[in-house]
Amino acid sequence: MDSNRINGAGSPEALSGYAWTQENHDLFRQAVNDAKSPSSAAPVSAKAPVWRSSDPYGSYSRDGYSWNNDVWGAGAGPQTISVGAVNQWGVWSNQPNTPGIKSYPHEAFHIGKPLSSIKSLTSSFNQQVPKGGAWDFAYDIWDSSNEHEVMLWTNYTGNPDGSGNVKPISYNYAASGAAIPVYSNVKIGGATWNVFEGFNGHKVISLLPTSKTNSGTVDIKSALEWIKSTGYFGDIKVGSVQYGVEITSSPGGMHFNFNNWNVTSK
Repeated sequence: MDSNRINGAGSPEALSGYAWTQENHDLFRQAVNDAKSPSSAAPVSAKAPVWRSSDPYGSYSRDGYSWNNDVWGAGAGPQTISVGAVNQWGVWSNQPNTPGIKSYPHEAFHIGKPLSSIKSLTSSFNQQVPKGGAWDFAYDIWDSSNEHEVMLWTNYTGNPDGSGNVKPISYNYAASGAAIPVYSNVKIGGATWNVFEGFNGHKVISLLPTSKTNSGTVDIKSALEWIKSTGYFGDIKVGSVQYGVEITSSPGGMHFNFNNWNVTSK
């Protein structure tokens, strides 16, 4: 992923400098507690996001985009998702330091076209990551039948070779526990990737960039065409393009801010 290909100017709806902070979280929790009392009516903050939720599967849709808190893993802790604008949102998450993904808070955009009819499909991102924890920021792309899943990672706390505290799904693991790539140093869409293949009720192809980044533009069309060339699938109908963060651990509570995210399809 080429960090020089950043589309960080953002959408006209973006809120400048918006970030989901501990103060937002504390104010939100206080508002929830106040709302339980019929005699209280706390005023809405002028800086309040357009939507937020601490429900494990809290969801929201606007202008063709959708969000989901998506807390699904065993032993998961509290998490709050907050949307500031169509392309700007954040998450506060407090996940224990135990193995296994606890959540995948994400934003999504539906394509609904056969791959062959898509001339271009790109997505730009700009994010702020916490220090510590175990997590991976990743695209999760599905076909319309939900039979094929492609993950494109951007930044993560593990290593490009499949080792570390977060690993892609894989059929094969080394004695050290590292996932073993099926292809290494593949040039796709202006970036270099290691490719992993695994099974999670269906086949999953994961592409990990050899250079991590917090901003850039991903050529999704090129990635899907390359995977198609390997025989993984044919002319699939591209369904949902999701982007978010798989959180394994964020002890004490950590912030994951998505400053700008968009999808462009032609």
